Amino acid sequence: MIDTGKIKGIYFIGIGGIGMSALARYFLAGGFPVSGYDRSESSLTFSLSSEGCIISYVDDADMLPEFFRDRLNVKNTLIIYTPAIPPENKIITYFRSNGYPLFKRSEILGQISEQTDTLAVSGTHGKTTVSTMIAHLLKQSHVDCSAFLGGISKNYNTNMLLGGGRYTVIEADEFDRSFHRLAPLLAVVTSLDADHLDIYGDHPTMIAAYNEFCSKIREGGTLIVNSKIADKIIVPQDITSFTYGFDEDADYRSFNIRQSGDSYKFDLKTPGKIITDIHFGFPGIINIENATVASAVALISGITEIELRKALITFRGVSRRFDIRLNYSDLVYIDDYAHHPEEIRACITSVREYFGGRKITGIFQPHLFSRTRDHAEGFAGILDKLDEVILLPIYPAREKPIKGVSSEMILDRMKLKKKSIMNKEDIPGKLDIENMDVLLTIGAGDIDRLVEPIESELRRRRRR
Repeated sequence: MIDTGKIKGIYFIGIGGIGMSALARYFLAGGFPVSGYDRSESSLTFSLSSEGCIISYVDDADMLPEFFRDRLNVKNTLIIYTPAIPPENKIITYFRSNGYPLFKRSEILGQISEQTDTLAVSGTHGKTTVSTMIAHLLKQSHVDCSAFLGGISKNYNTNMLLGGGRYTVIEADEFDRSFHRLAPLLAVVTSLDADHLDIYGDHPTMIAAYNEFCSKIREGGTLIVNSKIADKIIVPQDITSFTYGFDEDADYRSFNIRQSGDSYKFDLKTPGKIITDIHFGFPGIINIENATVASAVALISGITEIELRKALITFRGVSRRFDIRLNYSDLVYIDDYAHHPEEIRACITSVREYFGGRKITGIFQPHLFSRTRDHAEGFAGILDKLDEVILLPIYPAREKPIKGVSSEMILDRMKLKKKSIMNKEDIPGKLDIENMDVLLTIGAGDIDRLVEPIESELRRRRRR
């Protein structure tokens, strides 16, 4: 266990990541001096700087703040890094070669998890929305919570919440097996689609990793699993388990779903009763499924039915998760983080269901060479459900290029006639506004940097 009483400075390598920035905010709130490095400025790093972080964008140990260059401070320093940082990074090399204690983000979260009643949300997709919903439901009740989120909550404009309750909501990340560090009181598994095969090698190995995560649940704890994947999860002994979803035999089931304008009503069956006529204002049937498990966690954690009803009405979502940026009668713009074929399928299905038969143009940035290689057919098949598709070059993230793998792999497999590849910087000025109805930007790379320019251009050209 780290003795934080001796720590006089904390440095984050990769501080601009969504998970890293949440942890940086946690230590800032605790009064610790926080500095960090990232390769480029973003809205996250800009916010952290305004909150008191010292951030550098130059991979050079000579640019470190003086405290971290003084080797007399080695024992008073905490260095936290993300596995996405390449081993040749000069700053991490400096700290390693000079004997500084280095910890992965997951190790620090694991220690926080041991000291609190953790509600951990896992799954290859849906976990950010579900964990943010759970945090909102608890924050709007007498129960309260703290939360480390994988996205920016639109209700609170942050990815880190501090509260006075006994619970901490944590998004359990399967990348690099990070979620094996957690010791949750309650765990959720939303989905098990094949992903991160660069880490796991194959789908069965990935599923085995999820079962190992479930084995970390504390004795007497709770596991909640999507009923669609319940047969793949091994329920540990000495815990209580539930299923959720739309299946008739699910323990927590949403049914009698009705759309009324821009909102929904549905009934929720729980193991003890049926809660009727719940109002939910967030779009997409998939989000009713997400609300089902979030409600299950919140009810198990002690919120009342009245608190649940009020909180679900006010949930505003997560930035880059079915994020409706513009919603005019003749022009809609939605941004979404989806980067796996099944995530994209859920997103497009929700758009079709919510906006009827309107023409949908999608701009998709593939994320990772390995994911593009492994899922090219899947990407092509679901993107063919759009009316027009613009592909961007692959965002490499932590990977080096793989020979023969490019966005053309997807394009060549698509049957859609209206398809093309464009460079990111060409997008805002070349959008065909006059023939556009619903625009959807999709991806987990740096496509988010197009969102504000696209939105501004759409507003400007629409006013003409």
